[in-house]
This record gives sequence, structure tokens and C-alpha cells, in this order.
Amino acid sequence: MRWWHIAPVLALELELFPEDAWSAGMFWSELAEAHPGGTRHYTVAVTPDGAVVGYAGLMAVGGDGDVQTIAVDGRHQGTGLGAALLTDLVREAARRGCADLLLEVRVDNTRAQRLYERFGFEPVGIRRGYYQPAGIDALVMRLDLAAAADRVAPADHVAPADRTTSAAPAAAPEDLDEPADRPRPDVKKDTPHG
Repeated sequence: MRWWHIAPVLALELELFPEDAWSAGMFWSELAEAHPGGTRHYTVAVTPDGAVVGYAGLMAVGGDGDVQTIAVDGRHQGTGLGAALLTDLVREAARRGCADLLLEVRVDNTRAQRLYERFGFEPVGIRRGYYQPAGIDALVMRLDLAAAADRVAPADHVAPADRTTSAAPAAAPEDLDEPADRPRPDVKKDTPHG
């Protein structure tokens, strides 16, 4: 994901997560850490004509990885694009030496939970009222990356109509630190997606 993807990503964000959409500042803040040696990795999926139809983000600090967000345009759901985006995040977490990959997913989002389970994620807890303002609980899921190595599809298994790209932003604004739901000094999001 590059800075010029923020506008179309934000439009998709508002469509998919109207109650708890991230702000443009939050995406800028995340991309500010998506550089070589940074703690973030963001990728977008685009159609052959360049339309953004999905995006995903990873935070990797030390040996811990966390799926920050993953989203697919409703017209492209069920096509394998979510799996391709998740594959990219799992591979990047493994490349960065993470032992585990964590994520939160709404307890009422069974479709996403099934995708995560296919990758080997297992439930490890509940965060009560995590998704605001609706007060929806989050199911916390964990993937042991060493055990998952054989579950990740090869890179050429991505649907040919879509591709994912990832890169650092060409330029980043000043640090726009947002309050975090989980007290980690390096997290710059205030609302996770799942």
C-alpha cells in the first residue's frame, strides 16, 4: 500500500466498517511505519484496471505479529481474495521471525472466522465490547506460525483477476498517534477490524 491508495482504501473502509471505520490519519500513521525496518506491512489488492478491492495490514514487533486489518470489497468476497491477502500477511509475519500471529474478529463474523480457521488460527479468548460504538465482542485468535508453514498456499495460487502489492509510502506525514485499545506503545490504531 502506498500513500495514493489511502483515498480508495478509506472509501472501502467506510463502506465495509461504517460504525468503526479508521480515519485517514490512522492509515497515514500505519503507513509511516511500513518502511524497511519498520513495524508495519500493508498490502492492497487491485483489479487489472487499478481499482482497490481489498487491503490488509500487519504489525510485527519482536516475535509477535498482529493482523491490524483485512478487508475485501463485497463484490469480490468469496473469490479467494481474502485468503490471498491473509496469505501475504502470514508469509510476511514468518519472514519477520514472528512465532505467533494474533487477530481479533467480531464474534458475529462467522465467515471471517471460518477463513482464519482454515489457516490454522485457534480461538484463545474474548475481548468484551471491543468493537465500538456497537459494543460487539471480539474473538481473539492465534496462529502458531511454525505449525502453519504447510497450510499457506503458494504465491501463484492468487486469483489471476486480482493482485496484491505492498510497499512503503513515498512520503509520510507527521506522526499521527491515535489512542490504542490495547496498551502497546507502538500500536497506532484505535479500532481493529475483523
